[in-house]
Amino acid sequence: MSSRSRAFAALAAAGCLWGTGFLFGKWALTELSVGHMVLYRFLFASLGFAPATFRGLRRAESRIARRDMPLFFAAALLGVPVQFIVQFAGLDRTTVSHASLMVGNLPVLLAAGAAIFAHERVAAGRWIALITSTVGAALIAFSASTGEAGAQATAVGDLLVVASLIAAVAWILLSQRLMRAGRGQDYSPMITSAYVMTAGTVLLAAWVVGTEGFPSAHLSFRTWASVAASGLFATTVTTYLWNWGLARVPASQAGVFVNLEPVVGAILGVILLHDILGPYALIGGLLVVDAAVFVALADTEIAQPVRSIDHVDGPSGSA
Repeated sequence: MSSRSRAFAALAAAGCLWGTGFLFGKWALTELSVGHMVLYRFLFASLGFAPATFRGLRRAESRIARRDMPLFFAAALLGVPVQFIVQFAGLDRTTVSHASLMVGNLPVLLAAGAAIFAHERVAAGRWIALITSTVGAALIAFSASTGEAGAQATAVGDLLVVASLIAAVAWILLSQRLMRAGRGQDYSPMITSAYVMTAGTVLLAAWVVGTEGFPSAHLSFRTWASVAASGLFATTVTTYLWNWGLARVPASQAGVFVNLEPVVGAILGVILLHDILGPYALIGGLLVVDAAVFVALADTEIAQPVRSIDHVDGPSGSA
């Protein structure tokens, strides 16, 4: 299997595992507030990142250089507390269907951000795939909105969700820039993930504890299992897979795999939560998967401004 094929497989796996967060979060929220649930999720994620964090700090070439501190801080701030706090503030002011529709626009926003800030050339076929994937996510969102009795969407809520997506795009592009940095420092996908997410958890903890107090430790086994799985599998493992793949393909191609998340979430909802999916959701799921397959199999090469991502060293030191 080629390096690009492995990268696409890693991105697809990350998108699928992210979808499990819907199920784990649903179970955990029966006993926890949103802020405390997210805090527990990232505390467990930090435990998963701990070995890589300590290993990185022990090597001089993988420690954060002073000149790169602003990039790491910005990625941590935007990727964890800003993204999640703003997104959940939006969710409190809008419906699930509207929020899901907004989140489905992330790949297009990411492609636009990559084109503007990372100077990636995005071919017409890629834009069509990205738009198709977003339309698929929108169809899923509209179908999922059936039965939301009494919920009202607001423009403020929708705009807050969009703002959280802008933070997510910034986090992705900043992480990619760090992994490409070079200049004598070894910021591999694993090290970058560990540093950024751990620092983001510290910032998130300061906000949540300061505004809501410490979370309860008297929780059921299902809740503990849910936050642990959400942190270790839906955050730690997915971040490693995502950044490993992102180090090898352009962000504009990687973004389409984000929309595998609502597909997996919908399937788990049907199987485990007995949700009912209408025809629009099924059609949307097919569009999302088809767009991901198109991006993975397309032969068009996208030129890079400085050097190809395929030449960036991964955790093992080889492309």
